[in-house]
Order: sequence, then C-alpha cells, then structure tokens
Amino acid sequence: MKVAVVGAGWAGLAAAQRLKRHGHAVTVFEAAHTVGGRARRVHSPALNIHIDNGQHILLGAYTETLDLMRELDLDPATLFHRERLSLESADGRFKLRAAALPAPLHLLAAIAGARGLGLRDKWRLIAITSKLQGSGWRVEKGLTVASWLYRGGQSPQAMRNFWQPLCLAALNTSLEQACAQLFAHVLRDSLGGTRHASDVLIPNVDLSRLWPDRLEAYLMEGDPGPSRLHRGRSVRKLACAAAGVKVDDMMFDAAVLAANAPAAHKLLERLDPSAEGKQYLAALSAFAYIPIATITLQLASPWAPPPAMLLLHDEPARLHFGQWLFNRHSVYKHSTQTPTAGYADACLLHVVVSDAGAMQEHDRELMVTAVIEQIREQTGRFGPMPAVIGHSLIVEKRATFAAVPGLVRPGNATPWPNIWTAGDWTDTGYPAVLEGAVRSGRRAADLLHRALALP
Repeated sequence: MKVAVVGAGWAGLAAAQRLKRHGHAVTVFEAAHTVGGRARRVHSPALNIHIDNGQHILLGAYTETLDLMRELDLDPATLFHRERLSLESADGRFKLRAAALPAPLHLLAAIAGARGLGLRDKWRLIAITSKLQGSGWRVEKGLTVASWLYRGGQSPQAMRNFWQPLCLAALNTSLEQACAQLFAHVLRDSLGGTRHASDVLIPNVDLSRLWPDRLEAYLMEGDPGPSRLHRGRSVRKLACAAAGVKVDDMMFDAAVLAANAPAAHKLLERLDPSAEGKQYLAALSAFAYIPIATITLQLASPWAPPPAMLLLHDEPARLHFGQWLFNRHSVYKHSTQTPTAGYADACLLHVVVSDAGAMQEHDRELMVTAVIEQIREQTGRFGPMPAVIGHSLIVEKRATFAAVPGLVRPGNATPWPNIWTAGDWTDTGYPAVLEGAVRSGRRAADLLHRALALP
C-alpha cells in the first residue's frame, strides 16, 4: 500500500519506519528542511556551530525508542552517555544517586544515603512510593502532583529538592499543575521498573544523529519502493476519497497525520464535519502549551570538574531562571563518539528552563547575564567557570503541552476513513516526551497496517 506520513518529527519518523517494516511504500512530507521536529539539530548563527534546538534526556525505561534505534542498526550504547539516576544540586547541598543493586534496593539505598534530606523525609519518601506501588500505580482521579504529595506528608524540602525537579524533568509542568496520574505512569516505568529503567541517558551526539538522519537512508533501502522523504514540503490539504486519502494533489491508500496538534486541527477541520469529527477536533483544541528555553553557553575552554547534569535552584526575582545545567565536556569524556563540532562542542554548557513563560517577559541579554551569574554562584565548589565567549538562546514556544488533570487526549484512530494521527499529544499514557512520540508513531502504523490488511 502507498501511505503518506505528514510530519517528520519523532512520531512521524517512527511511523514511517514501522510502516516500511510492515511492507508499505511510505512518502513523508516535512515542512522544515531538517527532520526531527522539536528534537533536531539546528545551526546557531551566534555560535557558528550546529547545536540541538533543546536539551533532551532519555531514560532506560524508554524501551520503544531504544528498540527503534536498534532496528535501524544503531547502537544506543555508543550514542548516549548512560549513568545511574542521579539528582545533584550544583551547590552540593542535595544529592541522591541510585546504587548498583537490584531493584528496588537500588532506590532504597539511594534514598537512605541521600544528602540534604532528614531521616523523617527519607522515611516518608519511601512510604509514599511504596504505597503508590501497592496501589498498582494508581492515584485518585483529578489530583495534581502537589495535592498527592501533600496528602502523602511530603515536606517542603523534599518537594523542592526531589519531587519538583523530578516532575519538571518528566512532565515539564509544575507540581501545582501537573497530573498526578500521568506522573505515576512515569514513576511506574522508571523508578518502579528494573534497576536500569531509571538510568539517565544523555545524547553524546546531536539529536538528528541519534536516528532521524539514519531514517532517510533507511526509507530508500530495499523493498518496497519507492519510499521517500520530501523536505521543505508543507501539506496544505487532506481529502478523503473512495480510493483512499488525497494529500494535496497526490493519492494514497492511507495517511498518518503526525503534525503538532494545532497543525493537525487545521488540516482535519476541512474534512467532513460529523459529530465524531467535531468531538475529535474539540480534543485537539483543548491543549495549552508551555515554552521551554535552552541557553547554550560557549566557554573559552572545557570545564572539567562538574558532572554531566546538575540541578540549579531558580530564583526568578533575580532573573535566575536556570533549572538544569548540562556540561558537554563531562558527556564527551565518557563517549566513544567524535563531537560533532570537535573541540568547540566540548566547551558547551546547556541551561534548561522547563517553563519559560515568565522568562520571556525580560530582556534576553539581561536574562542570560543573570543566568551566567546564577551558575557561577551555585558551582563555586568546582572552581572558577571558564570565561563565556558566546551564547545562544532557543525558545520552543510549543515545546510541550500542560500535563494537567482531566486532559482528554485523542487516540491514533480518527473518525475519518484511512486517516490516523501520531504525536506525543495523542493518548500515549506518557507526557510530552520523546518516548511518547515514538510510541504514538509506532502504534499508529500498527493500527493502519491492521486496517489495511482486512479483506
């Protein structure tokens, strides 16, 4: 069958790979000239090098993404810096690191030995996670993470040092707004899984080199054919026809719409306005979005002491918006890969602001200066940070949806014949993370394949 995939983010590319494995001829349409969507390589004019459009980490529990890479003959062991779960504040006041023990002892030992938590906090942290596991990882419907934690007796210190950074990393939504059940799903597959499920995986190559670059070559290999990827090609119109789906002026047997939710809504609202279609469109319109900012700092020389990932204490009143600090030198020193920009890549720091809405109200140069000050203040134990010789700020305005309680997310199947959707915004059971996008793309492809295979 001839299948169109509209959108070459991680969901669309995962769908294309799966469809080709099922034996279909796939044509991918991507409006941009670089594939990968919100997780891709971009050129920074300010630094004159290629960087990622945002810092991303994966977890050992992201099995679908890791399986996809292996199916493309890529080895995750060489593409990621992998280490046991570690939450460490830049100022050294808090540190928790999973032990090299079988699950769940690896986390029990981490909590018992955590720096910055009292005995009472440690006991209550173990109690609330044990109770969650005993309930089958289910929480009361409609609860926010903050409400769930308050009911579990978590102290303000435990919430600030442990739960808040974990929630921001998983859902990119604050404790006060985030859906407790969605958070529980992430805890189930990571903290509640095997010892390696909670491992942190930091890419040691740019995001496009992880696997999106490989996918284009894969589409052109072997049978069936021709499969192809059209860059810089915006799809303006979808139409349902007796023979399948018309994508602009091209006819296909079926299509996977893997654009973001607003773009998917724009294309689908022109189709037959059935009651089911209106309900599906209403779900697409219900999302609120949260911007994520990544500040890339280029240092005069590599900064050797700090580890690959550190927590920063934010203080918005002082324009100290940084929440995570990533040190590329500490990633590359454990890597077998050659840095994409040689020596320059090892001199980069990435600062992530998970909810960058308030940050955008301020002058960019003043804010970057303040964040540099924040890093220097909180990393003094590592010695002086080398001079900053350049910086780049990237803000993804629709980086993630607000993962709030009660949000109804549509499934991959749509009311329109031979059209499926894929994206991290579909009902994956995961927040807006890369694993959710990959799972959605693969599921959409499987549903489409089964539907087309029916007599």
